[in-house]
Amino acid sequence: MLKATNRNLAQLAPSGIRRISALAAARPGCISLALGEPDFTTPDAICDEVARALARGETHYPPNNGTTELRRAIAAYMTGQGIERAAEDIIVTVGATEALSSTFRALIDPGDEVIVPVPAFTVYASDVRACGGTVVELDTTRSAFQITPDDLAACVSAATKAIVICSPNNPTGCVLDTPSLDAVAQLAAEQGVYVVCDDVYNRLVYEGAYERFAARHPELADRTVVIDSFSKPWAMTGWRVGWLAATPPVVDEIAKAHQFAVSSVPAFIMPAAARALEVDPAPMVAAFRARRERVVHALADMGLGCNVPTGAFYAFPSIAQTGLDDEAFCERAIREAGVALVPGGCFGVPGHVRLSYCVADDALDEGLSRLAGFVDTLI
Repeated sequence: MLKATNRNLAQLAPSGIRRISALAAARPGCISLALGEPDFTTPDAICDEVARALARGETHYPPNNGTTELRRAIAAYMTGQGIERAAEDIIVTVGATEALSSTFRALIDPGDEVIVPVPAFTVYASDVRACGGTVVELDTTRSAFQITPDDLAACVSAATKAIVICSPNNPTGCVLDTPSLDAVAQLAAEQGVYVVCDDVYNRLVYEGAYERFAARHPELADRTVVIDSFSKPWAMTGWRVGWLAATPPVVDEIAKAHQFAVSSVPAFIMPAAARALEVDPAPMVAAFRARRERVVHALADMGLGCNVPTGAFYAFPSIAQTGLDDEAFCERAIREAGVALVPGGCFGVPGHVRLSYCVADDALDEGLSRLAGFVDTLI
């Protein structure tokens, strides 16, 4: 009899977001408001660097953690954001997804617990479970998607190894406030747990005060891993390049996981990544801000309750008043209205849907119109 495959992986389900996207693709004319992918193309100034790198013959093995030039550029960029890291603290990764995977492989032993405030991006839980760890969900729906000390304390045990935070958040667009960040810092300081900061949306903030955990709490640098990516602010999703920053000895352990998983990011991409750090994403941010305004007003007109997103490019309205669960709502919206959204259950919070507004203006307006017509048949 053939032996079983890895039981940690066997328990994981395929991505629910991709399932919805497949359903949308199978429905002719469907407008997808499901994927978090900017509709813009990568700026020419970034693309041109690839041609120059290829012309220079940069087609050989680069250093595992990235070229010295790119790591220095990232370190300088982070320092400019108030997070002081040295080039030696940086690992260039195959997108933020690989950065997260390598981080968890370095930190998590079987039986360790990782606190994940929900709603949350599905990759966190999958990565933790693939490492044999246990996910402890912290429900933030009762506190406007913020982290309260009492709720956090209720999740802590002797097995707690790390907490993951994402601000601005996917899927809510929420920015964690100062009390939330300080509650996490207190846990990290008192219990010695790691803080994994998924900061990939940090350039996409539209209003109010915004502070990154690592910038507010530099005293916890020895237990903080900062994840970032070129994908969202510079429309480079297909490039698959990101980075992580951590201090020794943590970064040295993560480097092992990274090296054995992917070896390195392609050599000729790295000069373009360095160039991206010099490109101002403000025009894209302005477009997302304008789209957010239209989405917020449209959802209010539909009667769908929604915390106003202050970052990223998602809205996360409740659909409880429609009488449908989130899976049925999204499947029917595809079939009956030709508009695709993601069920909130994919992020650990049923009864909501995620709407992505990083699509072209005409598609967004038509998608919102179709969604309004569909909701009108339910309420």
